[in-house]
Amino acid sequence: MNGESNHCAITVTGRSWSSRVEDRFQQKPALLRPSAGTYSCYIFRAPKSQVESNPNAYKPQIVSIGPYHHGKQQLELIEQHKTRVFSTLLDRTGGRRGLDGYFTAVASLETNIRNSYSEALDYETSDLIEMMVLDACFIELFRVLSVRVPTEKITQYDDDPLFFTPWIVSSLMIDLLLIENQIPFIVLQEIYALSNSPSDANRSLNEIALQFFNRALQWPEEHLQKHYRVPNITHLLDLFRLCLVGHLGIEKSPEVKVDEELLQLISSANQLLQVGIKFEPRKSENLIDVVFDHGVLRICPLTLDLFTSSFFLNCVAYEQCYLYCSKHISTYVVFMRCLMGTAADAVALSQCGIIMNLLGADKEVARFFNDLAKDVQFDIELNYLTEVFRQVNQYHRNKWRLRWAGIKREYFGSPWSFISAAAAFILLVLTVIQAFFTIYPYYHPK
Repeated sequence: MNGESNHCAITVTGRSWSSRVEDRFQQKPALLRPSAGTYSCYIFRAPKSQVESNPNAYKPQIVSIGPYHHGKQQLELIEQHKTRVFSTLLDRTGGRRGLDGYFTAVASLETNIRNSYSEALDYETSDLIEMMVLDACFIELFRVLSVRVPTEKITQYDDDPLFFTPWIVSSLMIDLLLIENQIPFIVLQEIYALSNSPSDANRSLNEIALQFFNRALQWPEEHLQKHYRVPNITHLLDLFRLCLVGHLGIEKSPEVKVDEELLQLISSANQLLQVGIKFEPRKSENLIDVVFDHGVLRICPLTLDLFTSSFFLNCVAYEQCYLYCSKHISTYVVFMRCLMGTAADAVALSQCGIIMNLLGADKEVARFFNDLAKDVQFDIELNYLTEVFRQVNQYHRNKWRLRWAGIKREYFGSPWSFISAAAAFILLVLTVIQAFFTIYPYYHPK
């Protein structure tokens, strides 16, 4: 009897476990969809390790764009203006497309929209499409603030506090480039095409967006122009990232055998200075471009403020999440982390004209790059700075250069040490001459 009872219990238990597991099989992951690693998925949550280092760096402060932060109470200020902006857009374009035309056009992109997010979107179709349309209408901000000539001015927004209050515009510039605050670029392009006016005839969405964000970096117009027609943009963060990266490529050639011992992270700025390596500001259309030539490391000057620090944080997060983009920003951050191990290194680079620190104390700059690069993954053998890493390490390890740098530092580091060294040398020469004239008559008597 006991054996039969045990067998019966096992059978029932087995049936129960089977049922539970079958139910679990039907549940699909929501926080990170299985398709999040595909080319069509490019809007992510920031990696947890980066959020722990900078918990507020990935959260919008004033406006939510897309589903990840939608409906948060602290973002209500701008949320209340979205329908007003859409209404003004319709009035400005004469309503020729009709309100329904915008929603119908975006609704046709629903599958692409859902696939672009790494999380499953728990929104009904109507709610999702309404969110996309209203959020995409913020391209009006680009139109208003990228005006180049008075004839392009959009009079409907004269004195609009949303577009002309300095602190709001500054906050919007940061929020619109957050990794968690994006909508697909194809949605923006659709709304832009539907709301085109005569003044937009020859201007792409890329152009007005870059001109808006360039208020922070002040790049020359000729640099921006190269990116006005760049295709295959995923979202606004990606557009501005590509403008920063430019046309930098991977420098390592597969035919060239490279000494693996030289492909290592480089030393800090002060350590490199001690072995005779100099730092000079470099002029280049690519902010992250770096070259090493005959003992001189040339780096483009970097102004580190709230905008650029936020941009770097979110670019690195994007590159670490999306498999199908270059890792140039991540590589640059690791490179700068190598140079700035301490506040003293940050001071050295500031004195060389490489860093303009608007974050606060010098230790904040070093801490910023240390925290950001802590968990960054990149291939040191295959990145756009591979050759720079190799050349700097090769120069650093030359024993004769090390000795000569030590001599220069010891005897020529200051005017007083130079005078002392010169006096000692003159004394040595005089001593040798005196010894010569003392000994010479002994071996060559008259």
